[in-house]
Amino acid sequence: MKGKLVTFEGCEGVGKSKQITLLQEYLKSKNIQYYLTREPGGSKVSEKIRNIILDKNNSTMTDECEALLYASARAQLLKEIVKPKLDNGELVFCDRYIDSSFAYQGYARGLGLEFVKRVNDYAVSNFMPDLTLFLNLPPEQAFKRKGGADAGDRLEQSGMEFHNKVYQGYLDLAKIYKDRFVVIDASGTKEQTHNKIINALKEHGII
Repeated sequence: MKGKLVTFEGCEGVGKSKQITLLQEYLKSKNIQYYLTREPGGSKVSEKIRNIILDKNNSTMTDECEALLYASARAQLLKEIVKPKLDNGELVFCDRYIDSSFAYQGYARGLGLEFVKRVNDYAVSNFMPDLTLFLNLPPEQAFKRKGGADAGDRLEQSGMEFHNKVYQGYLDLAKIYKDRFVVIDASGTKEQTHNKIINALKEHGII
């Protein structure tokens, strides 16, 4: 029996990390077994690729190079860790996945969804998410909540116009992939958002 793959998506500063921490606490309290990973990263090789992608000193990186690096990190993570766990029937949560590439490189970088699909064809193949939780909060509000962009993060320093394009990309993706996308209003308290996430996971038979 194949396991379930659930992904978290959202703009920078939306509160994914906090919500994932709260979810972990909930799952442990209910003795629900799971595996948590992240993108880019999640494995030794993929984490090294992550450092290259986010390094602010790599300002000359082309958009195509960026997209290919994400796909490479994803292919490594899937084959090394995620696929074996799903094949073993496990529940896997991933902080960002293919939809981040669609939103950031496809929409915001202007490479288009078809380009992103092609370069990720090998990586994802039969491993699209069973459920995607999109934490919905516009970039202006998210960065205000976060206290501004991280000076050491190349992507966070890409400017508000870029992040608004990312946000619009996510809204479009929620319509394109409506069968697996769940839009979570993240404008309330962290507890309110957490409860919405738990309810969504229950409604879709994940937990």
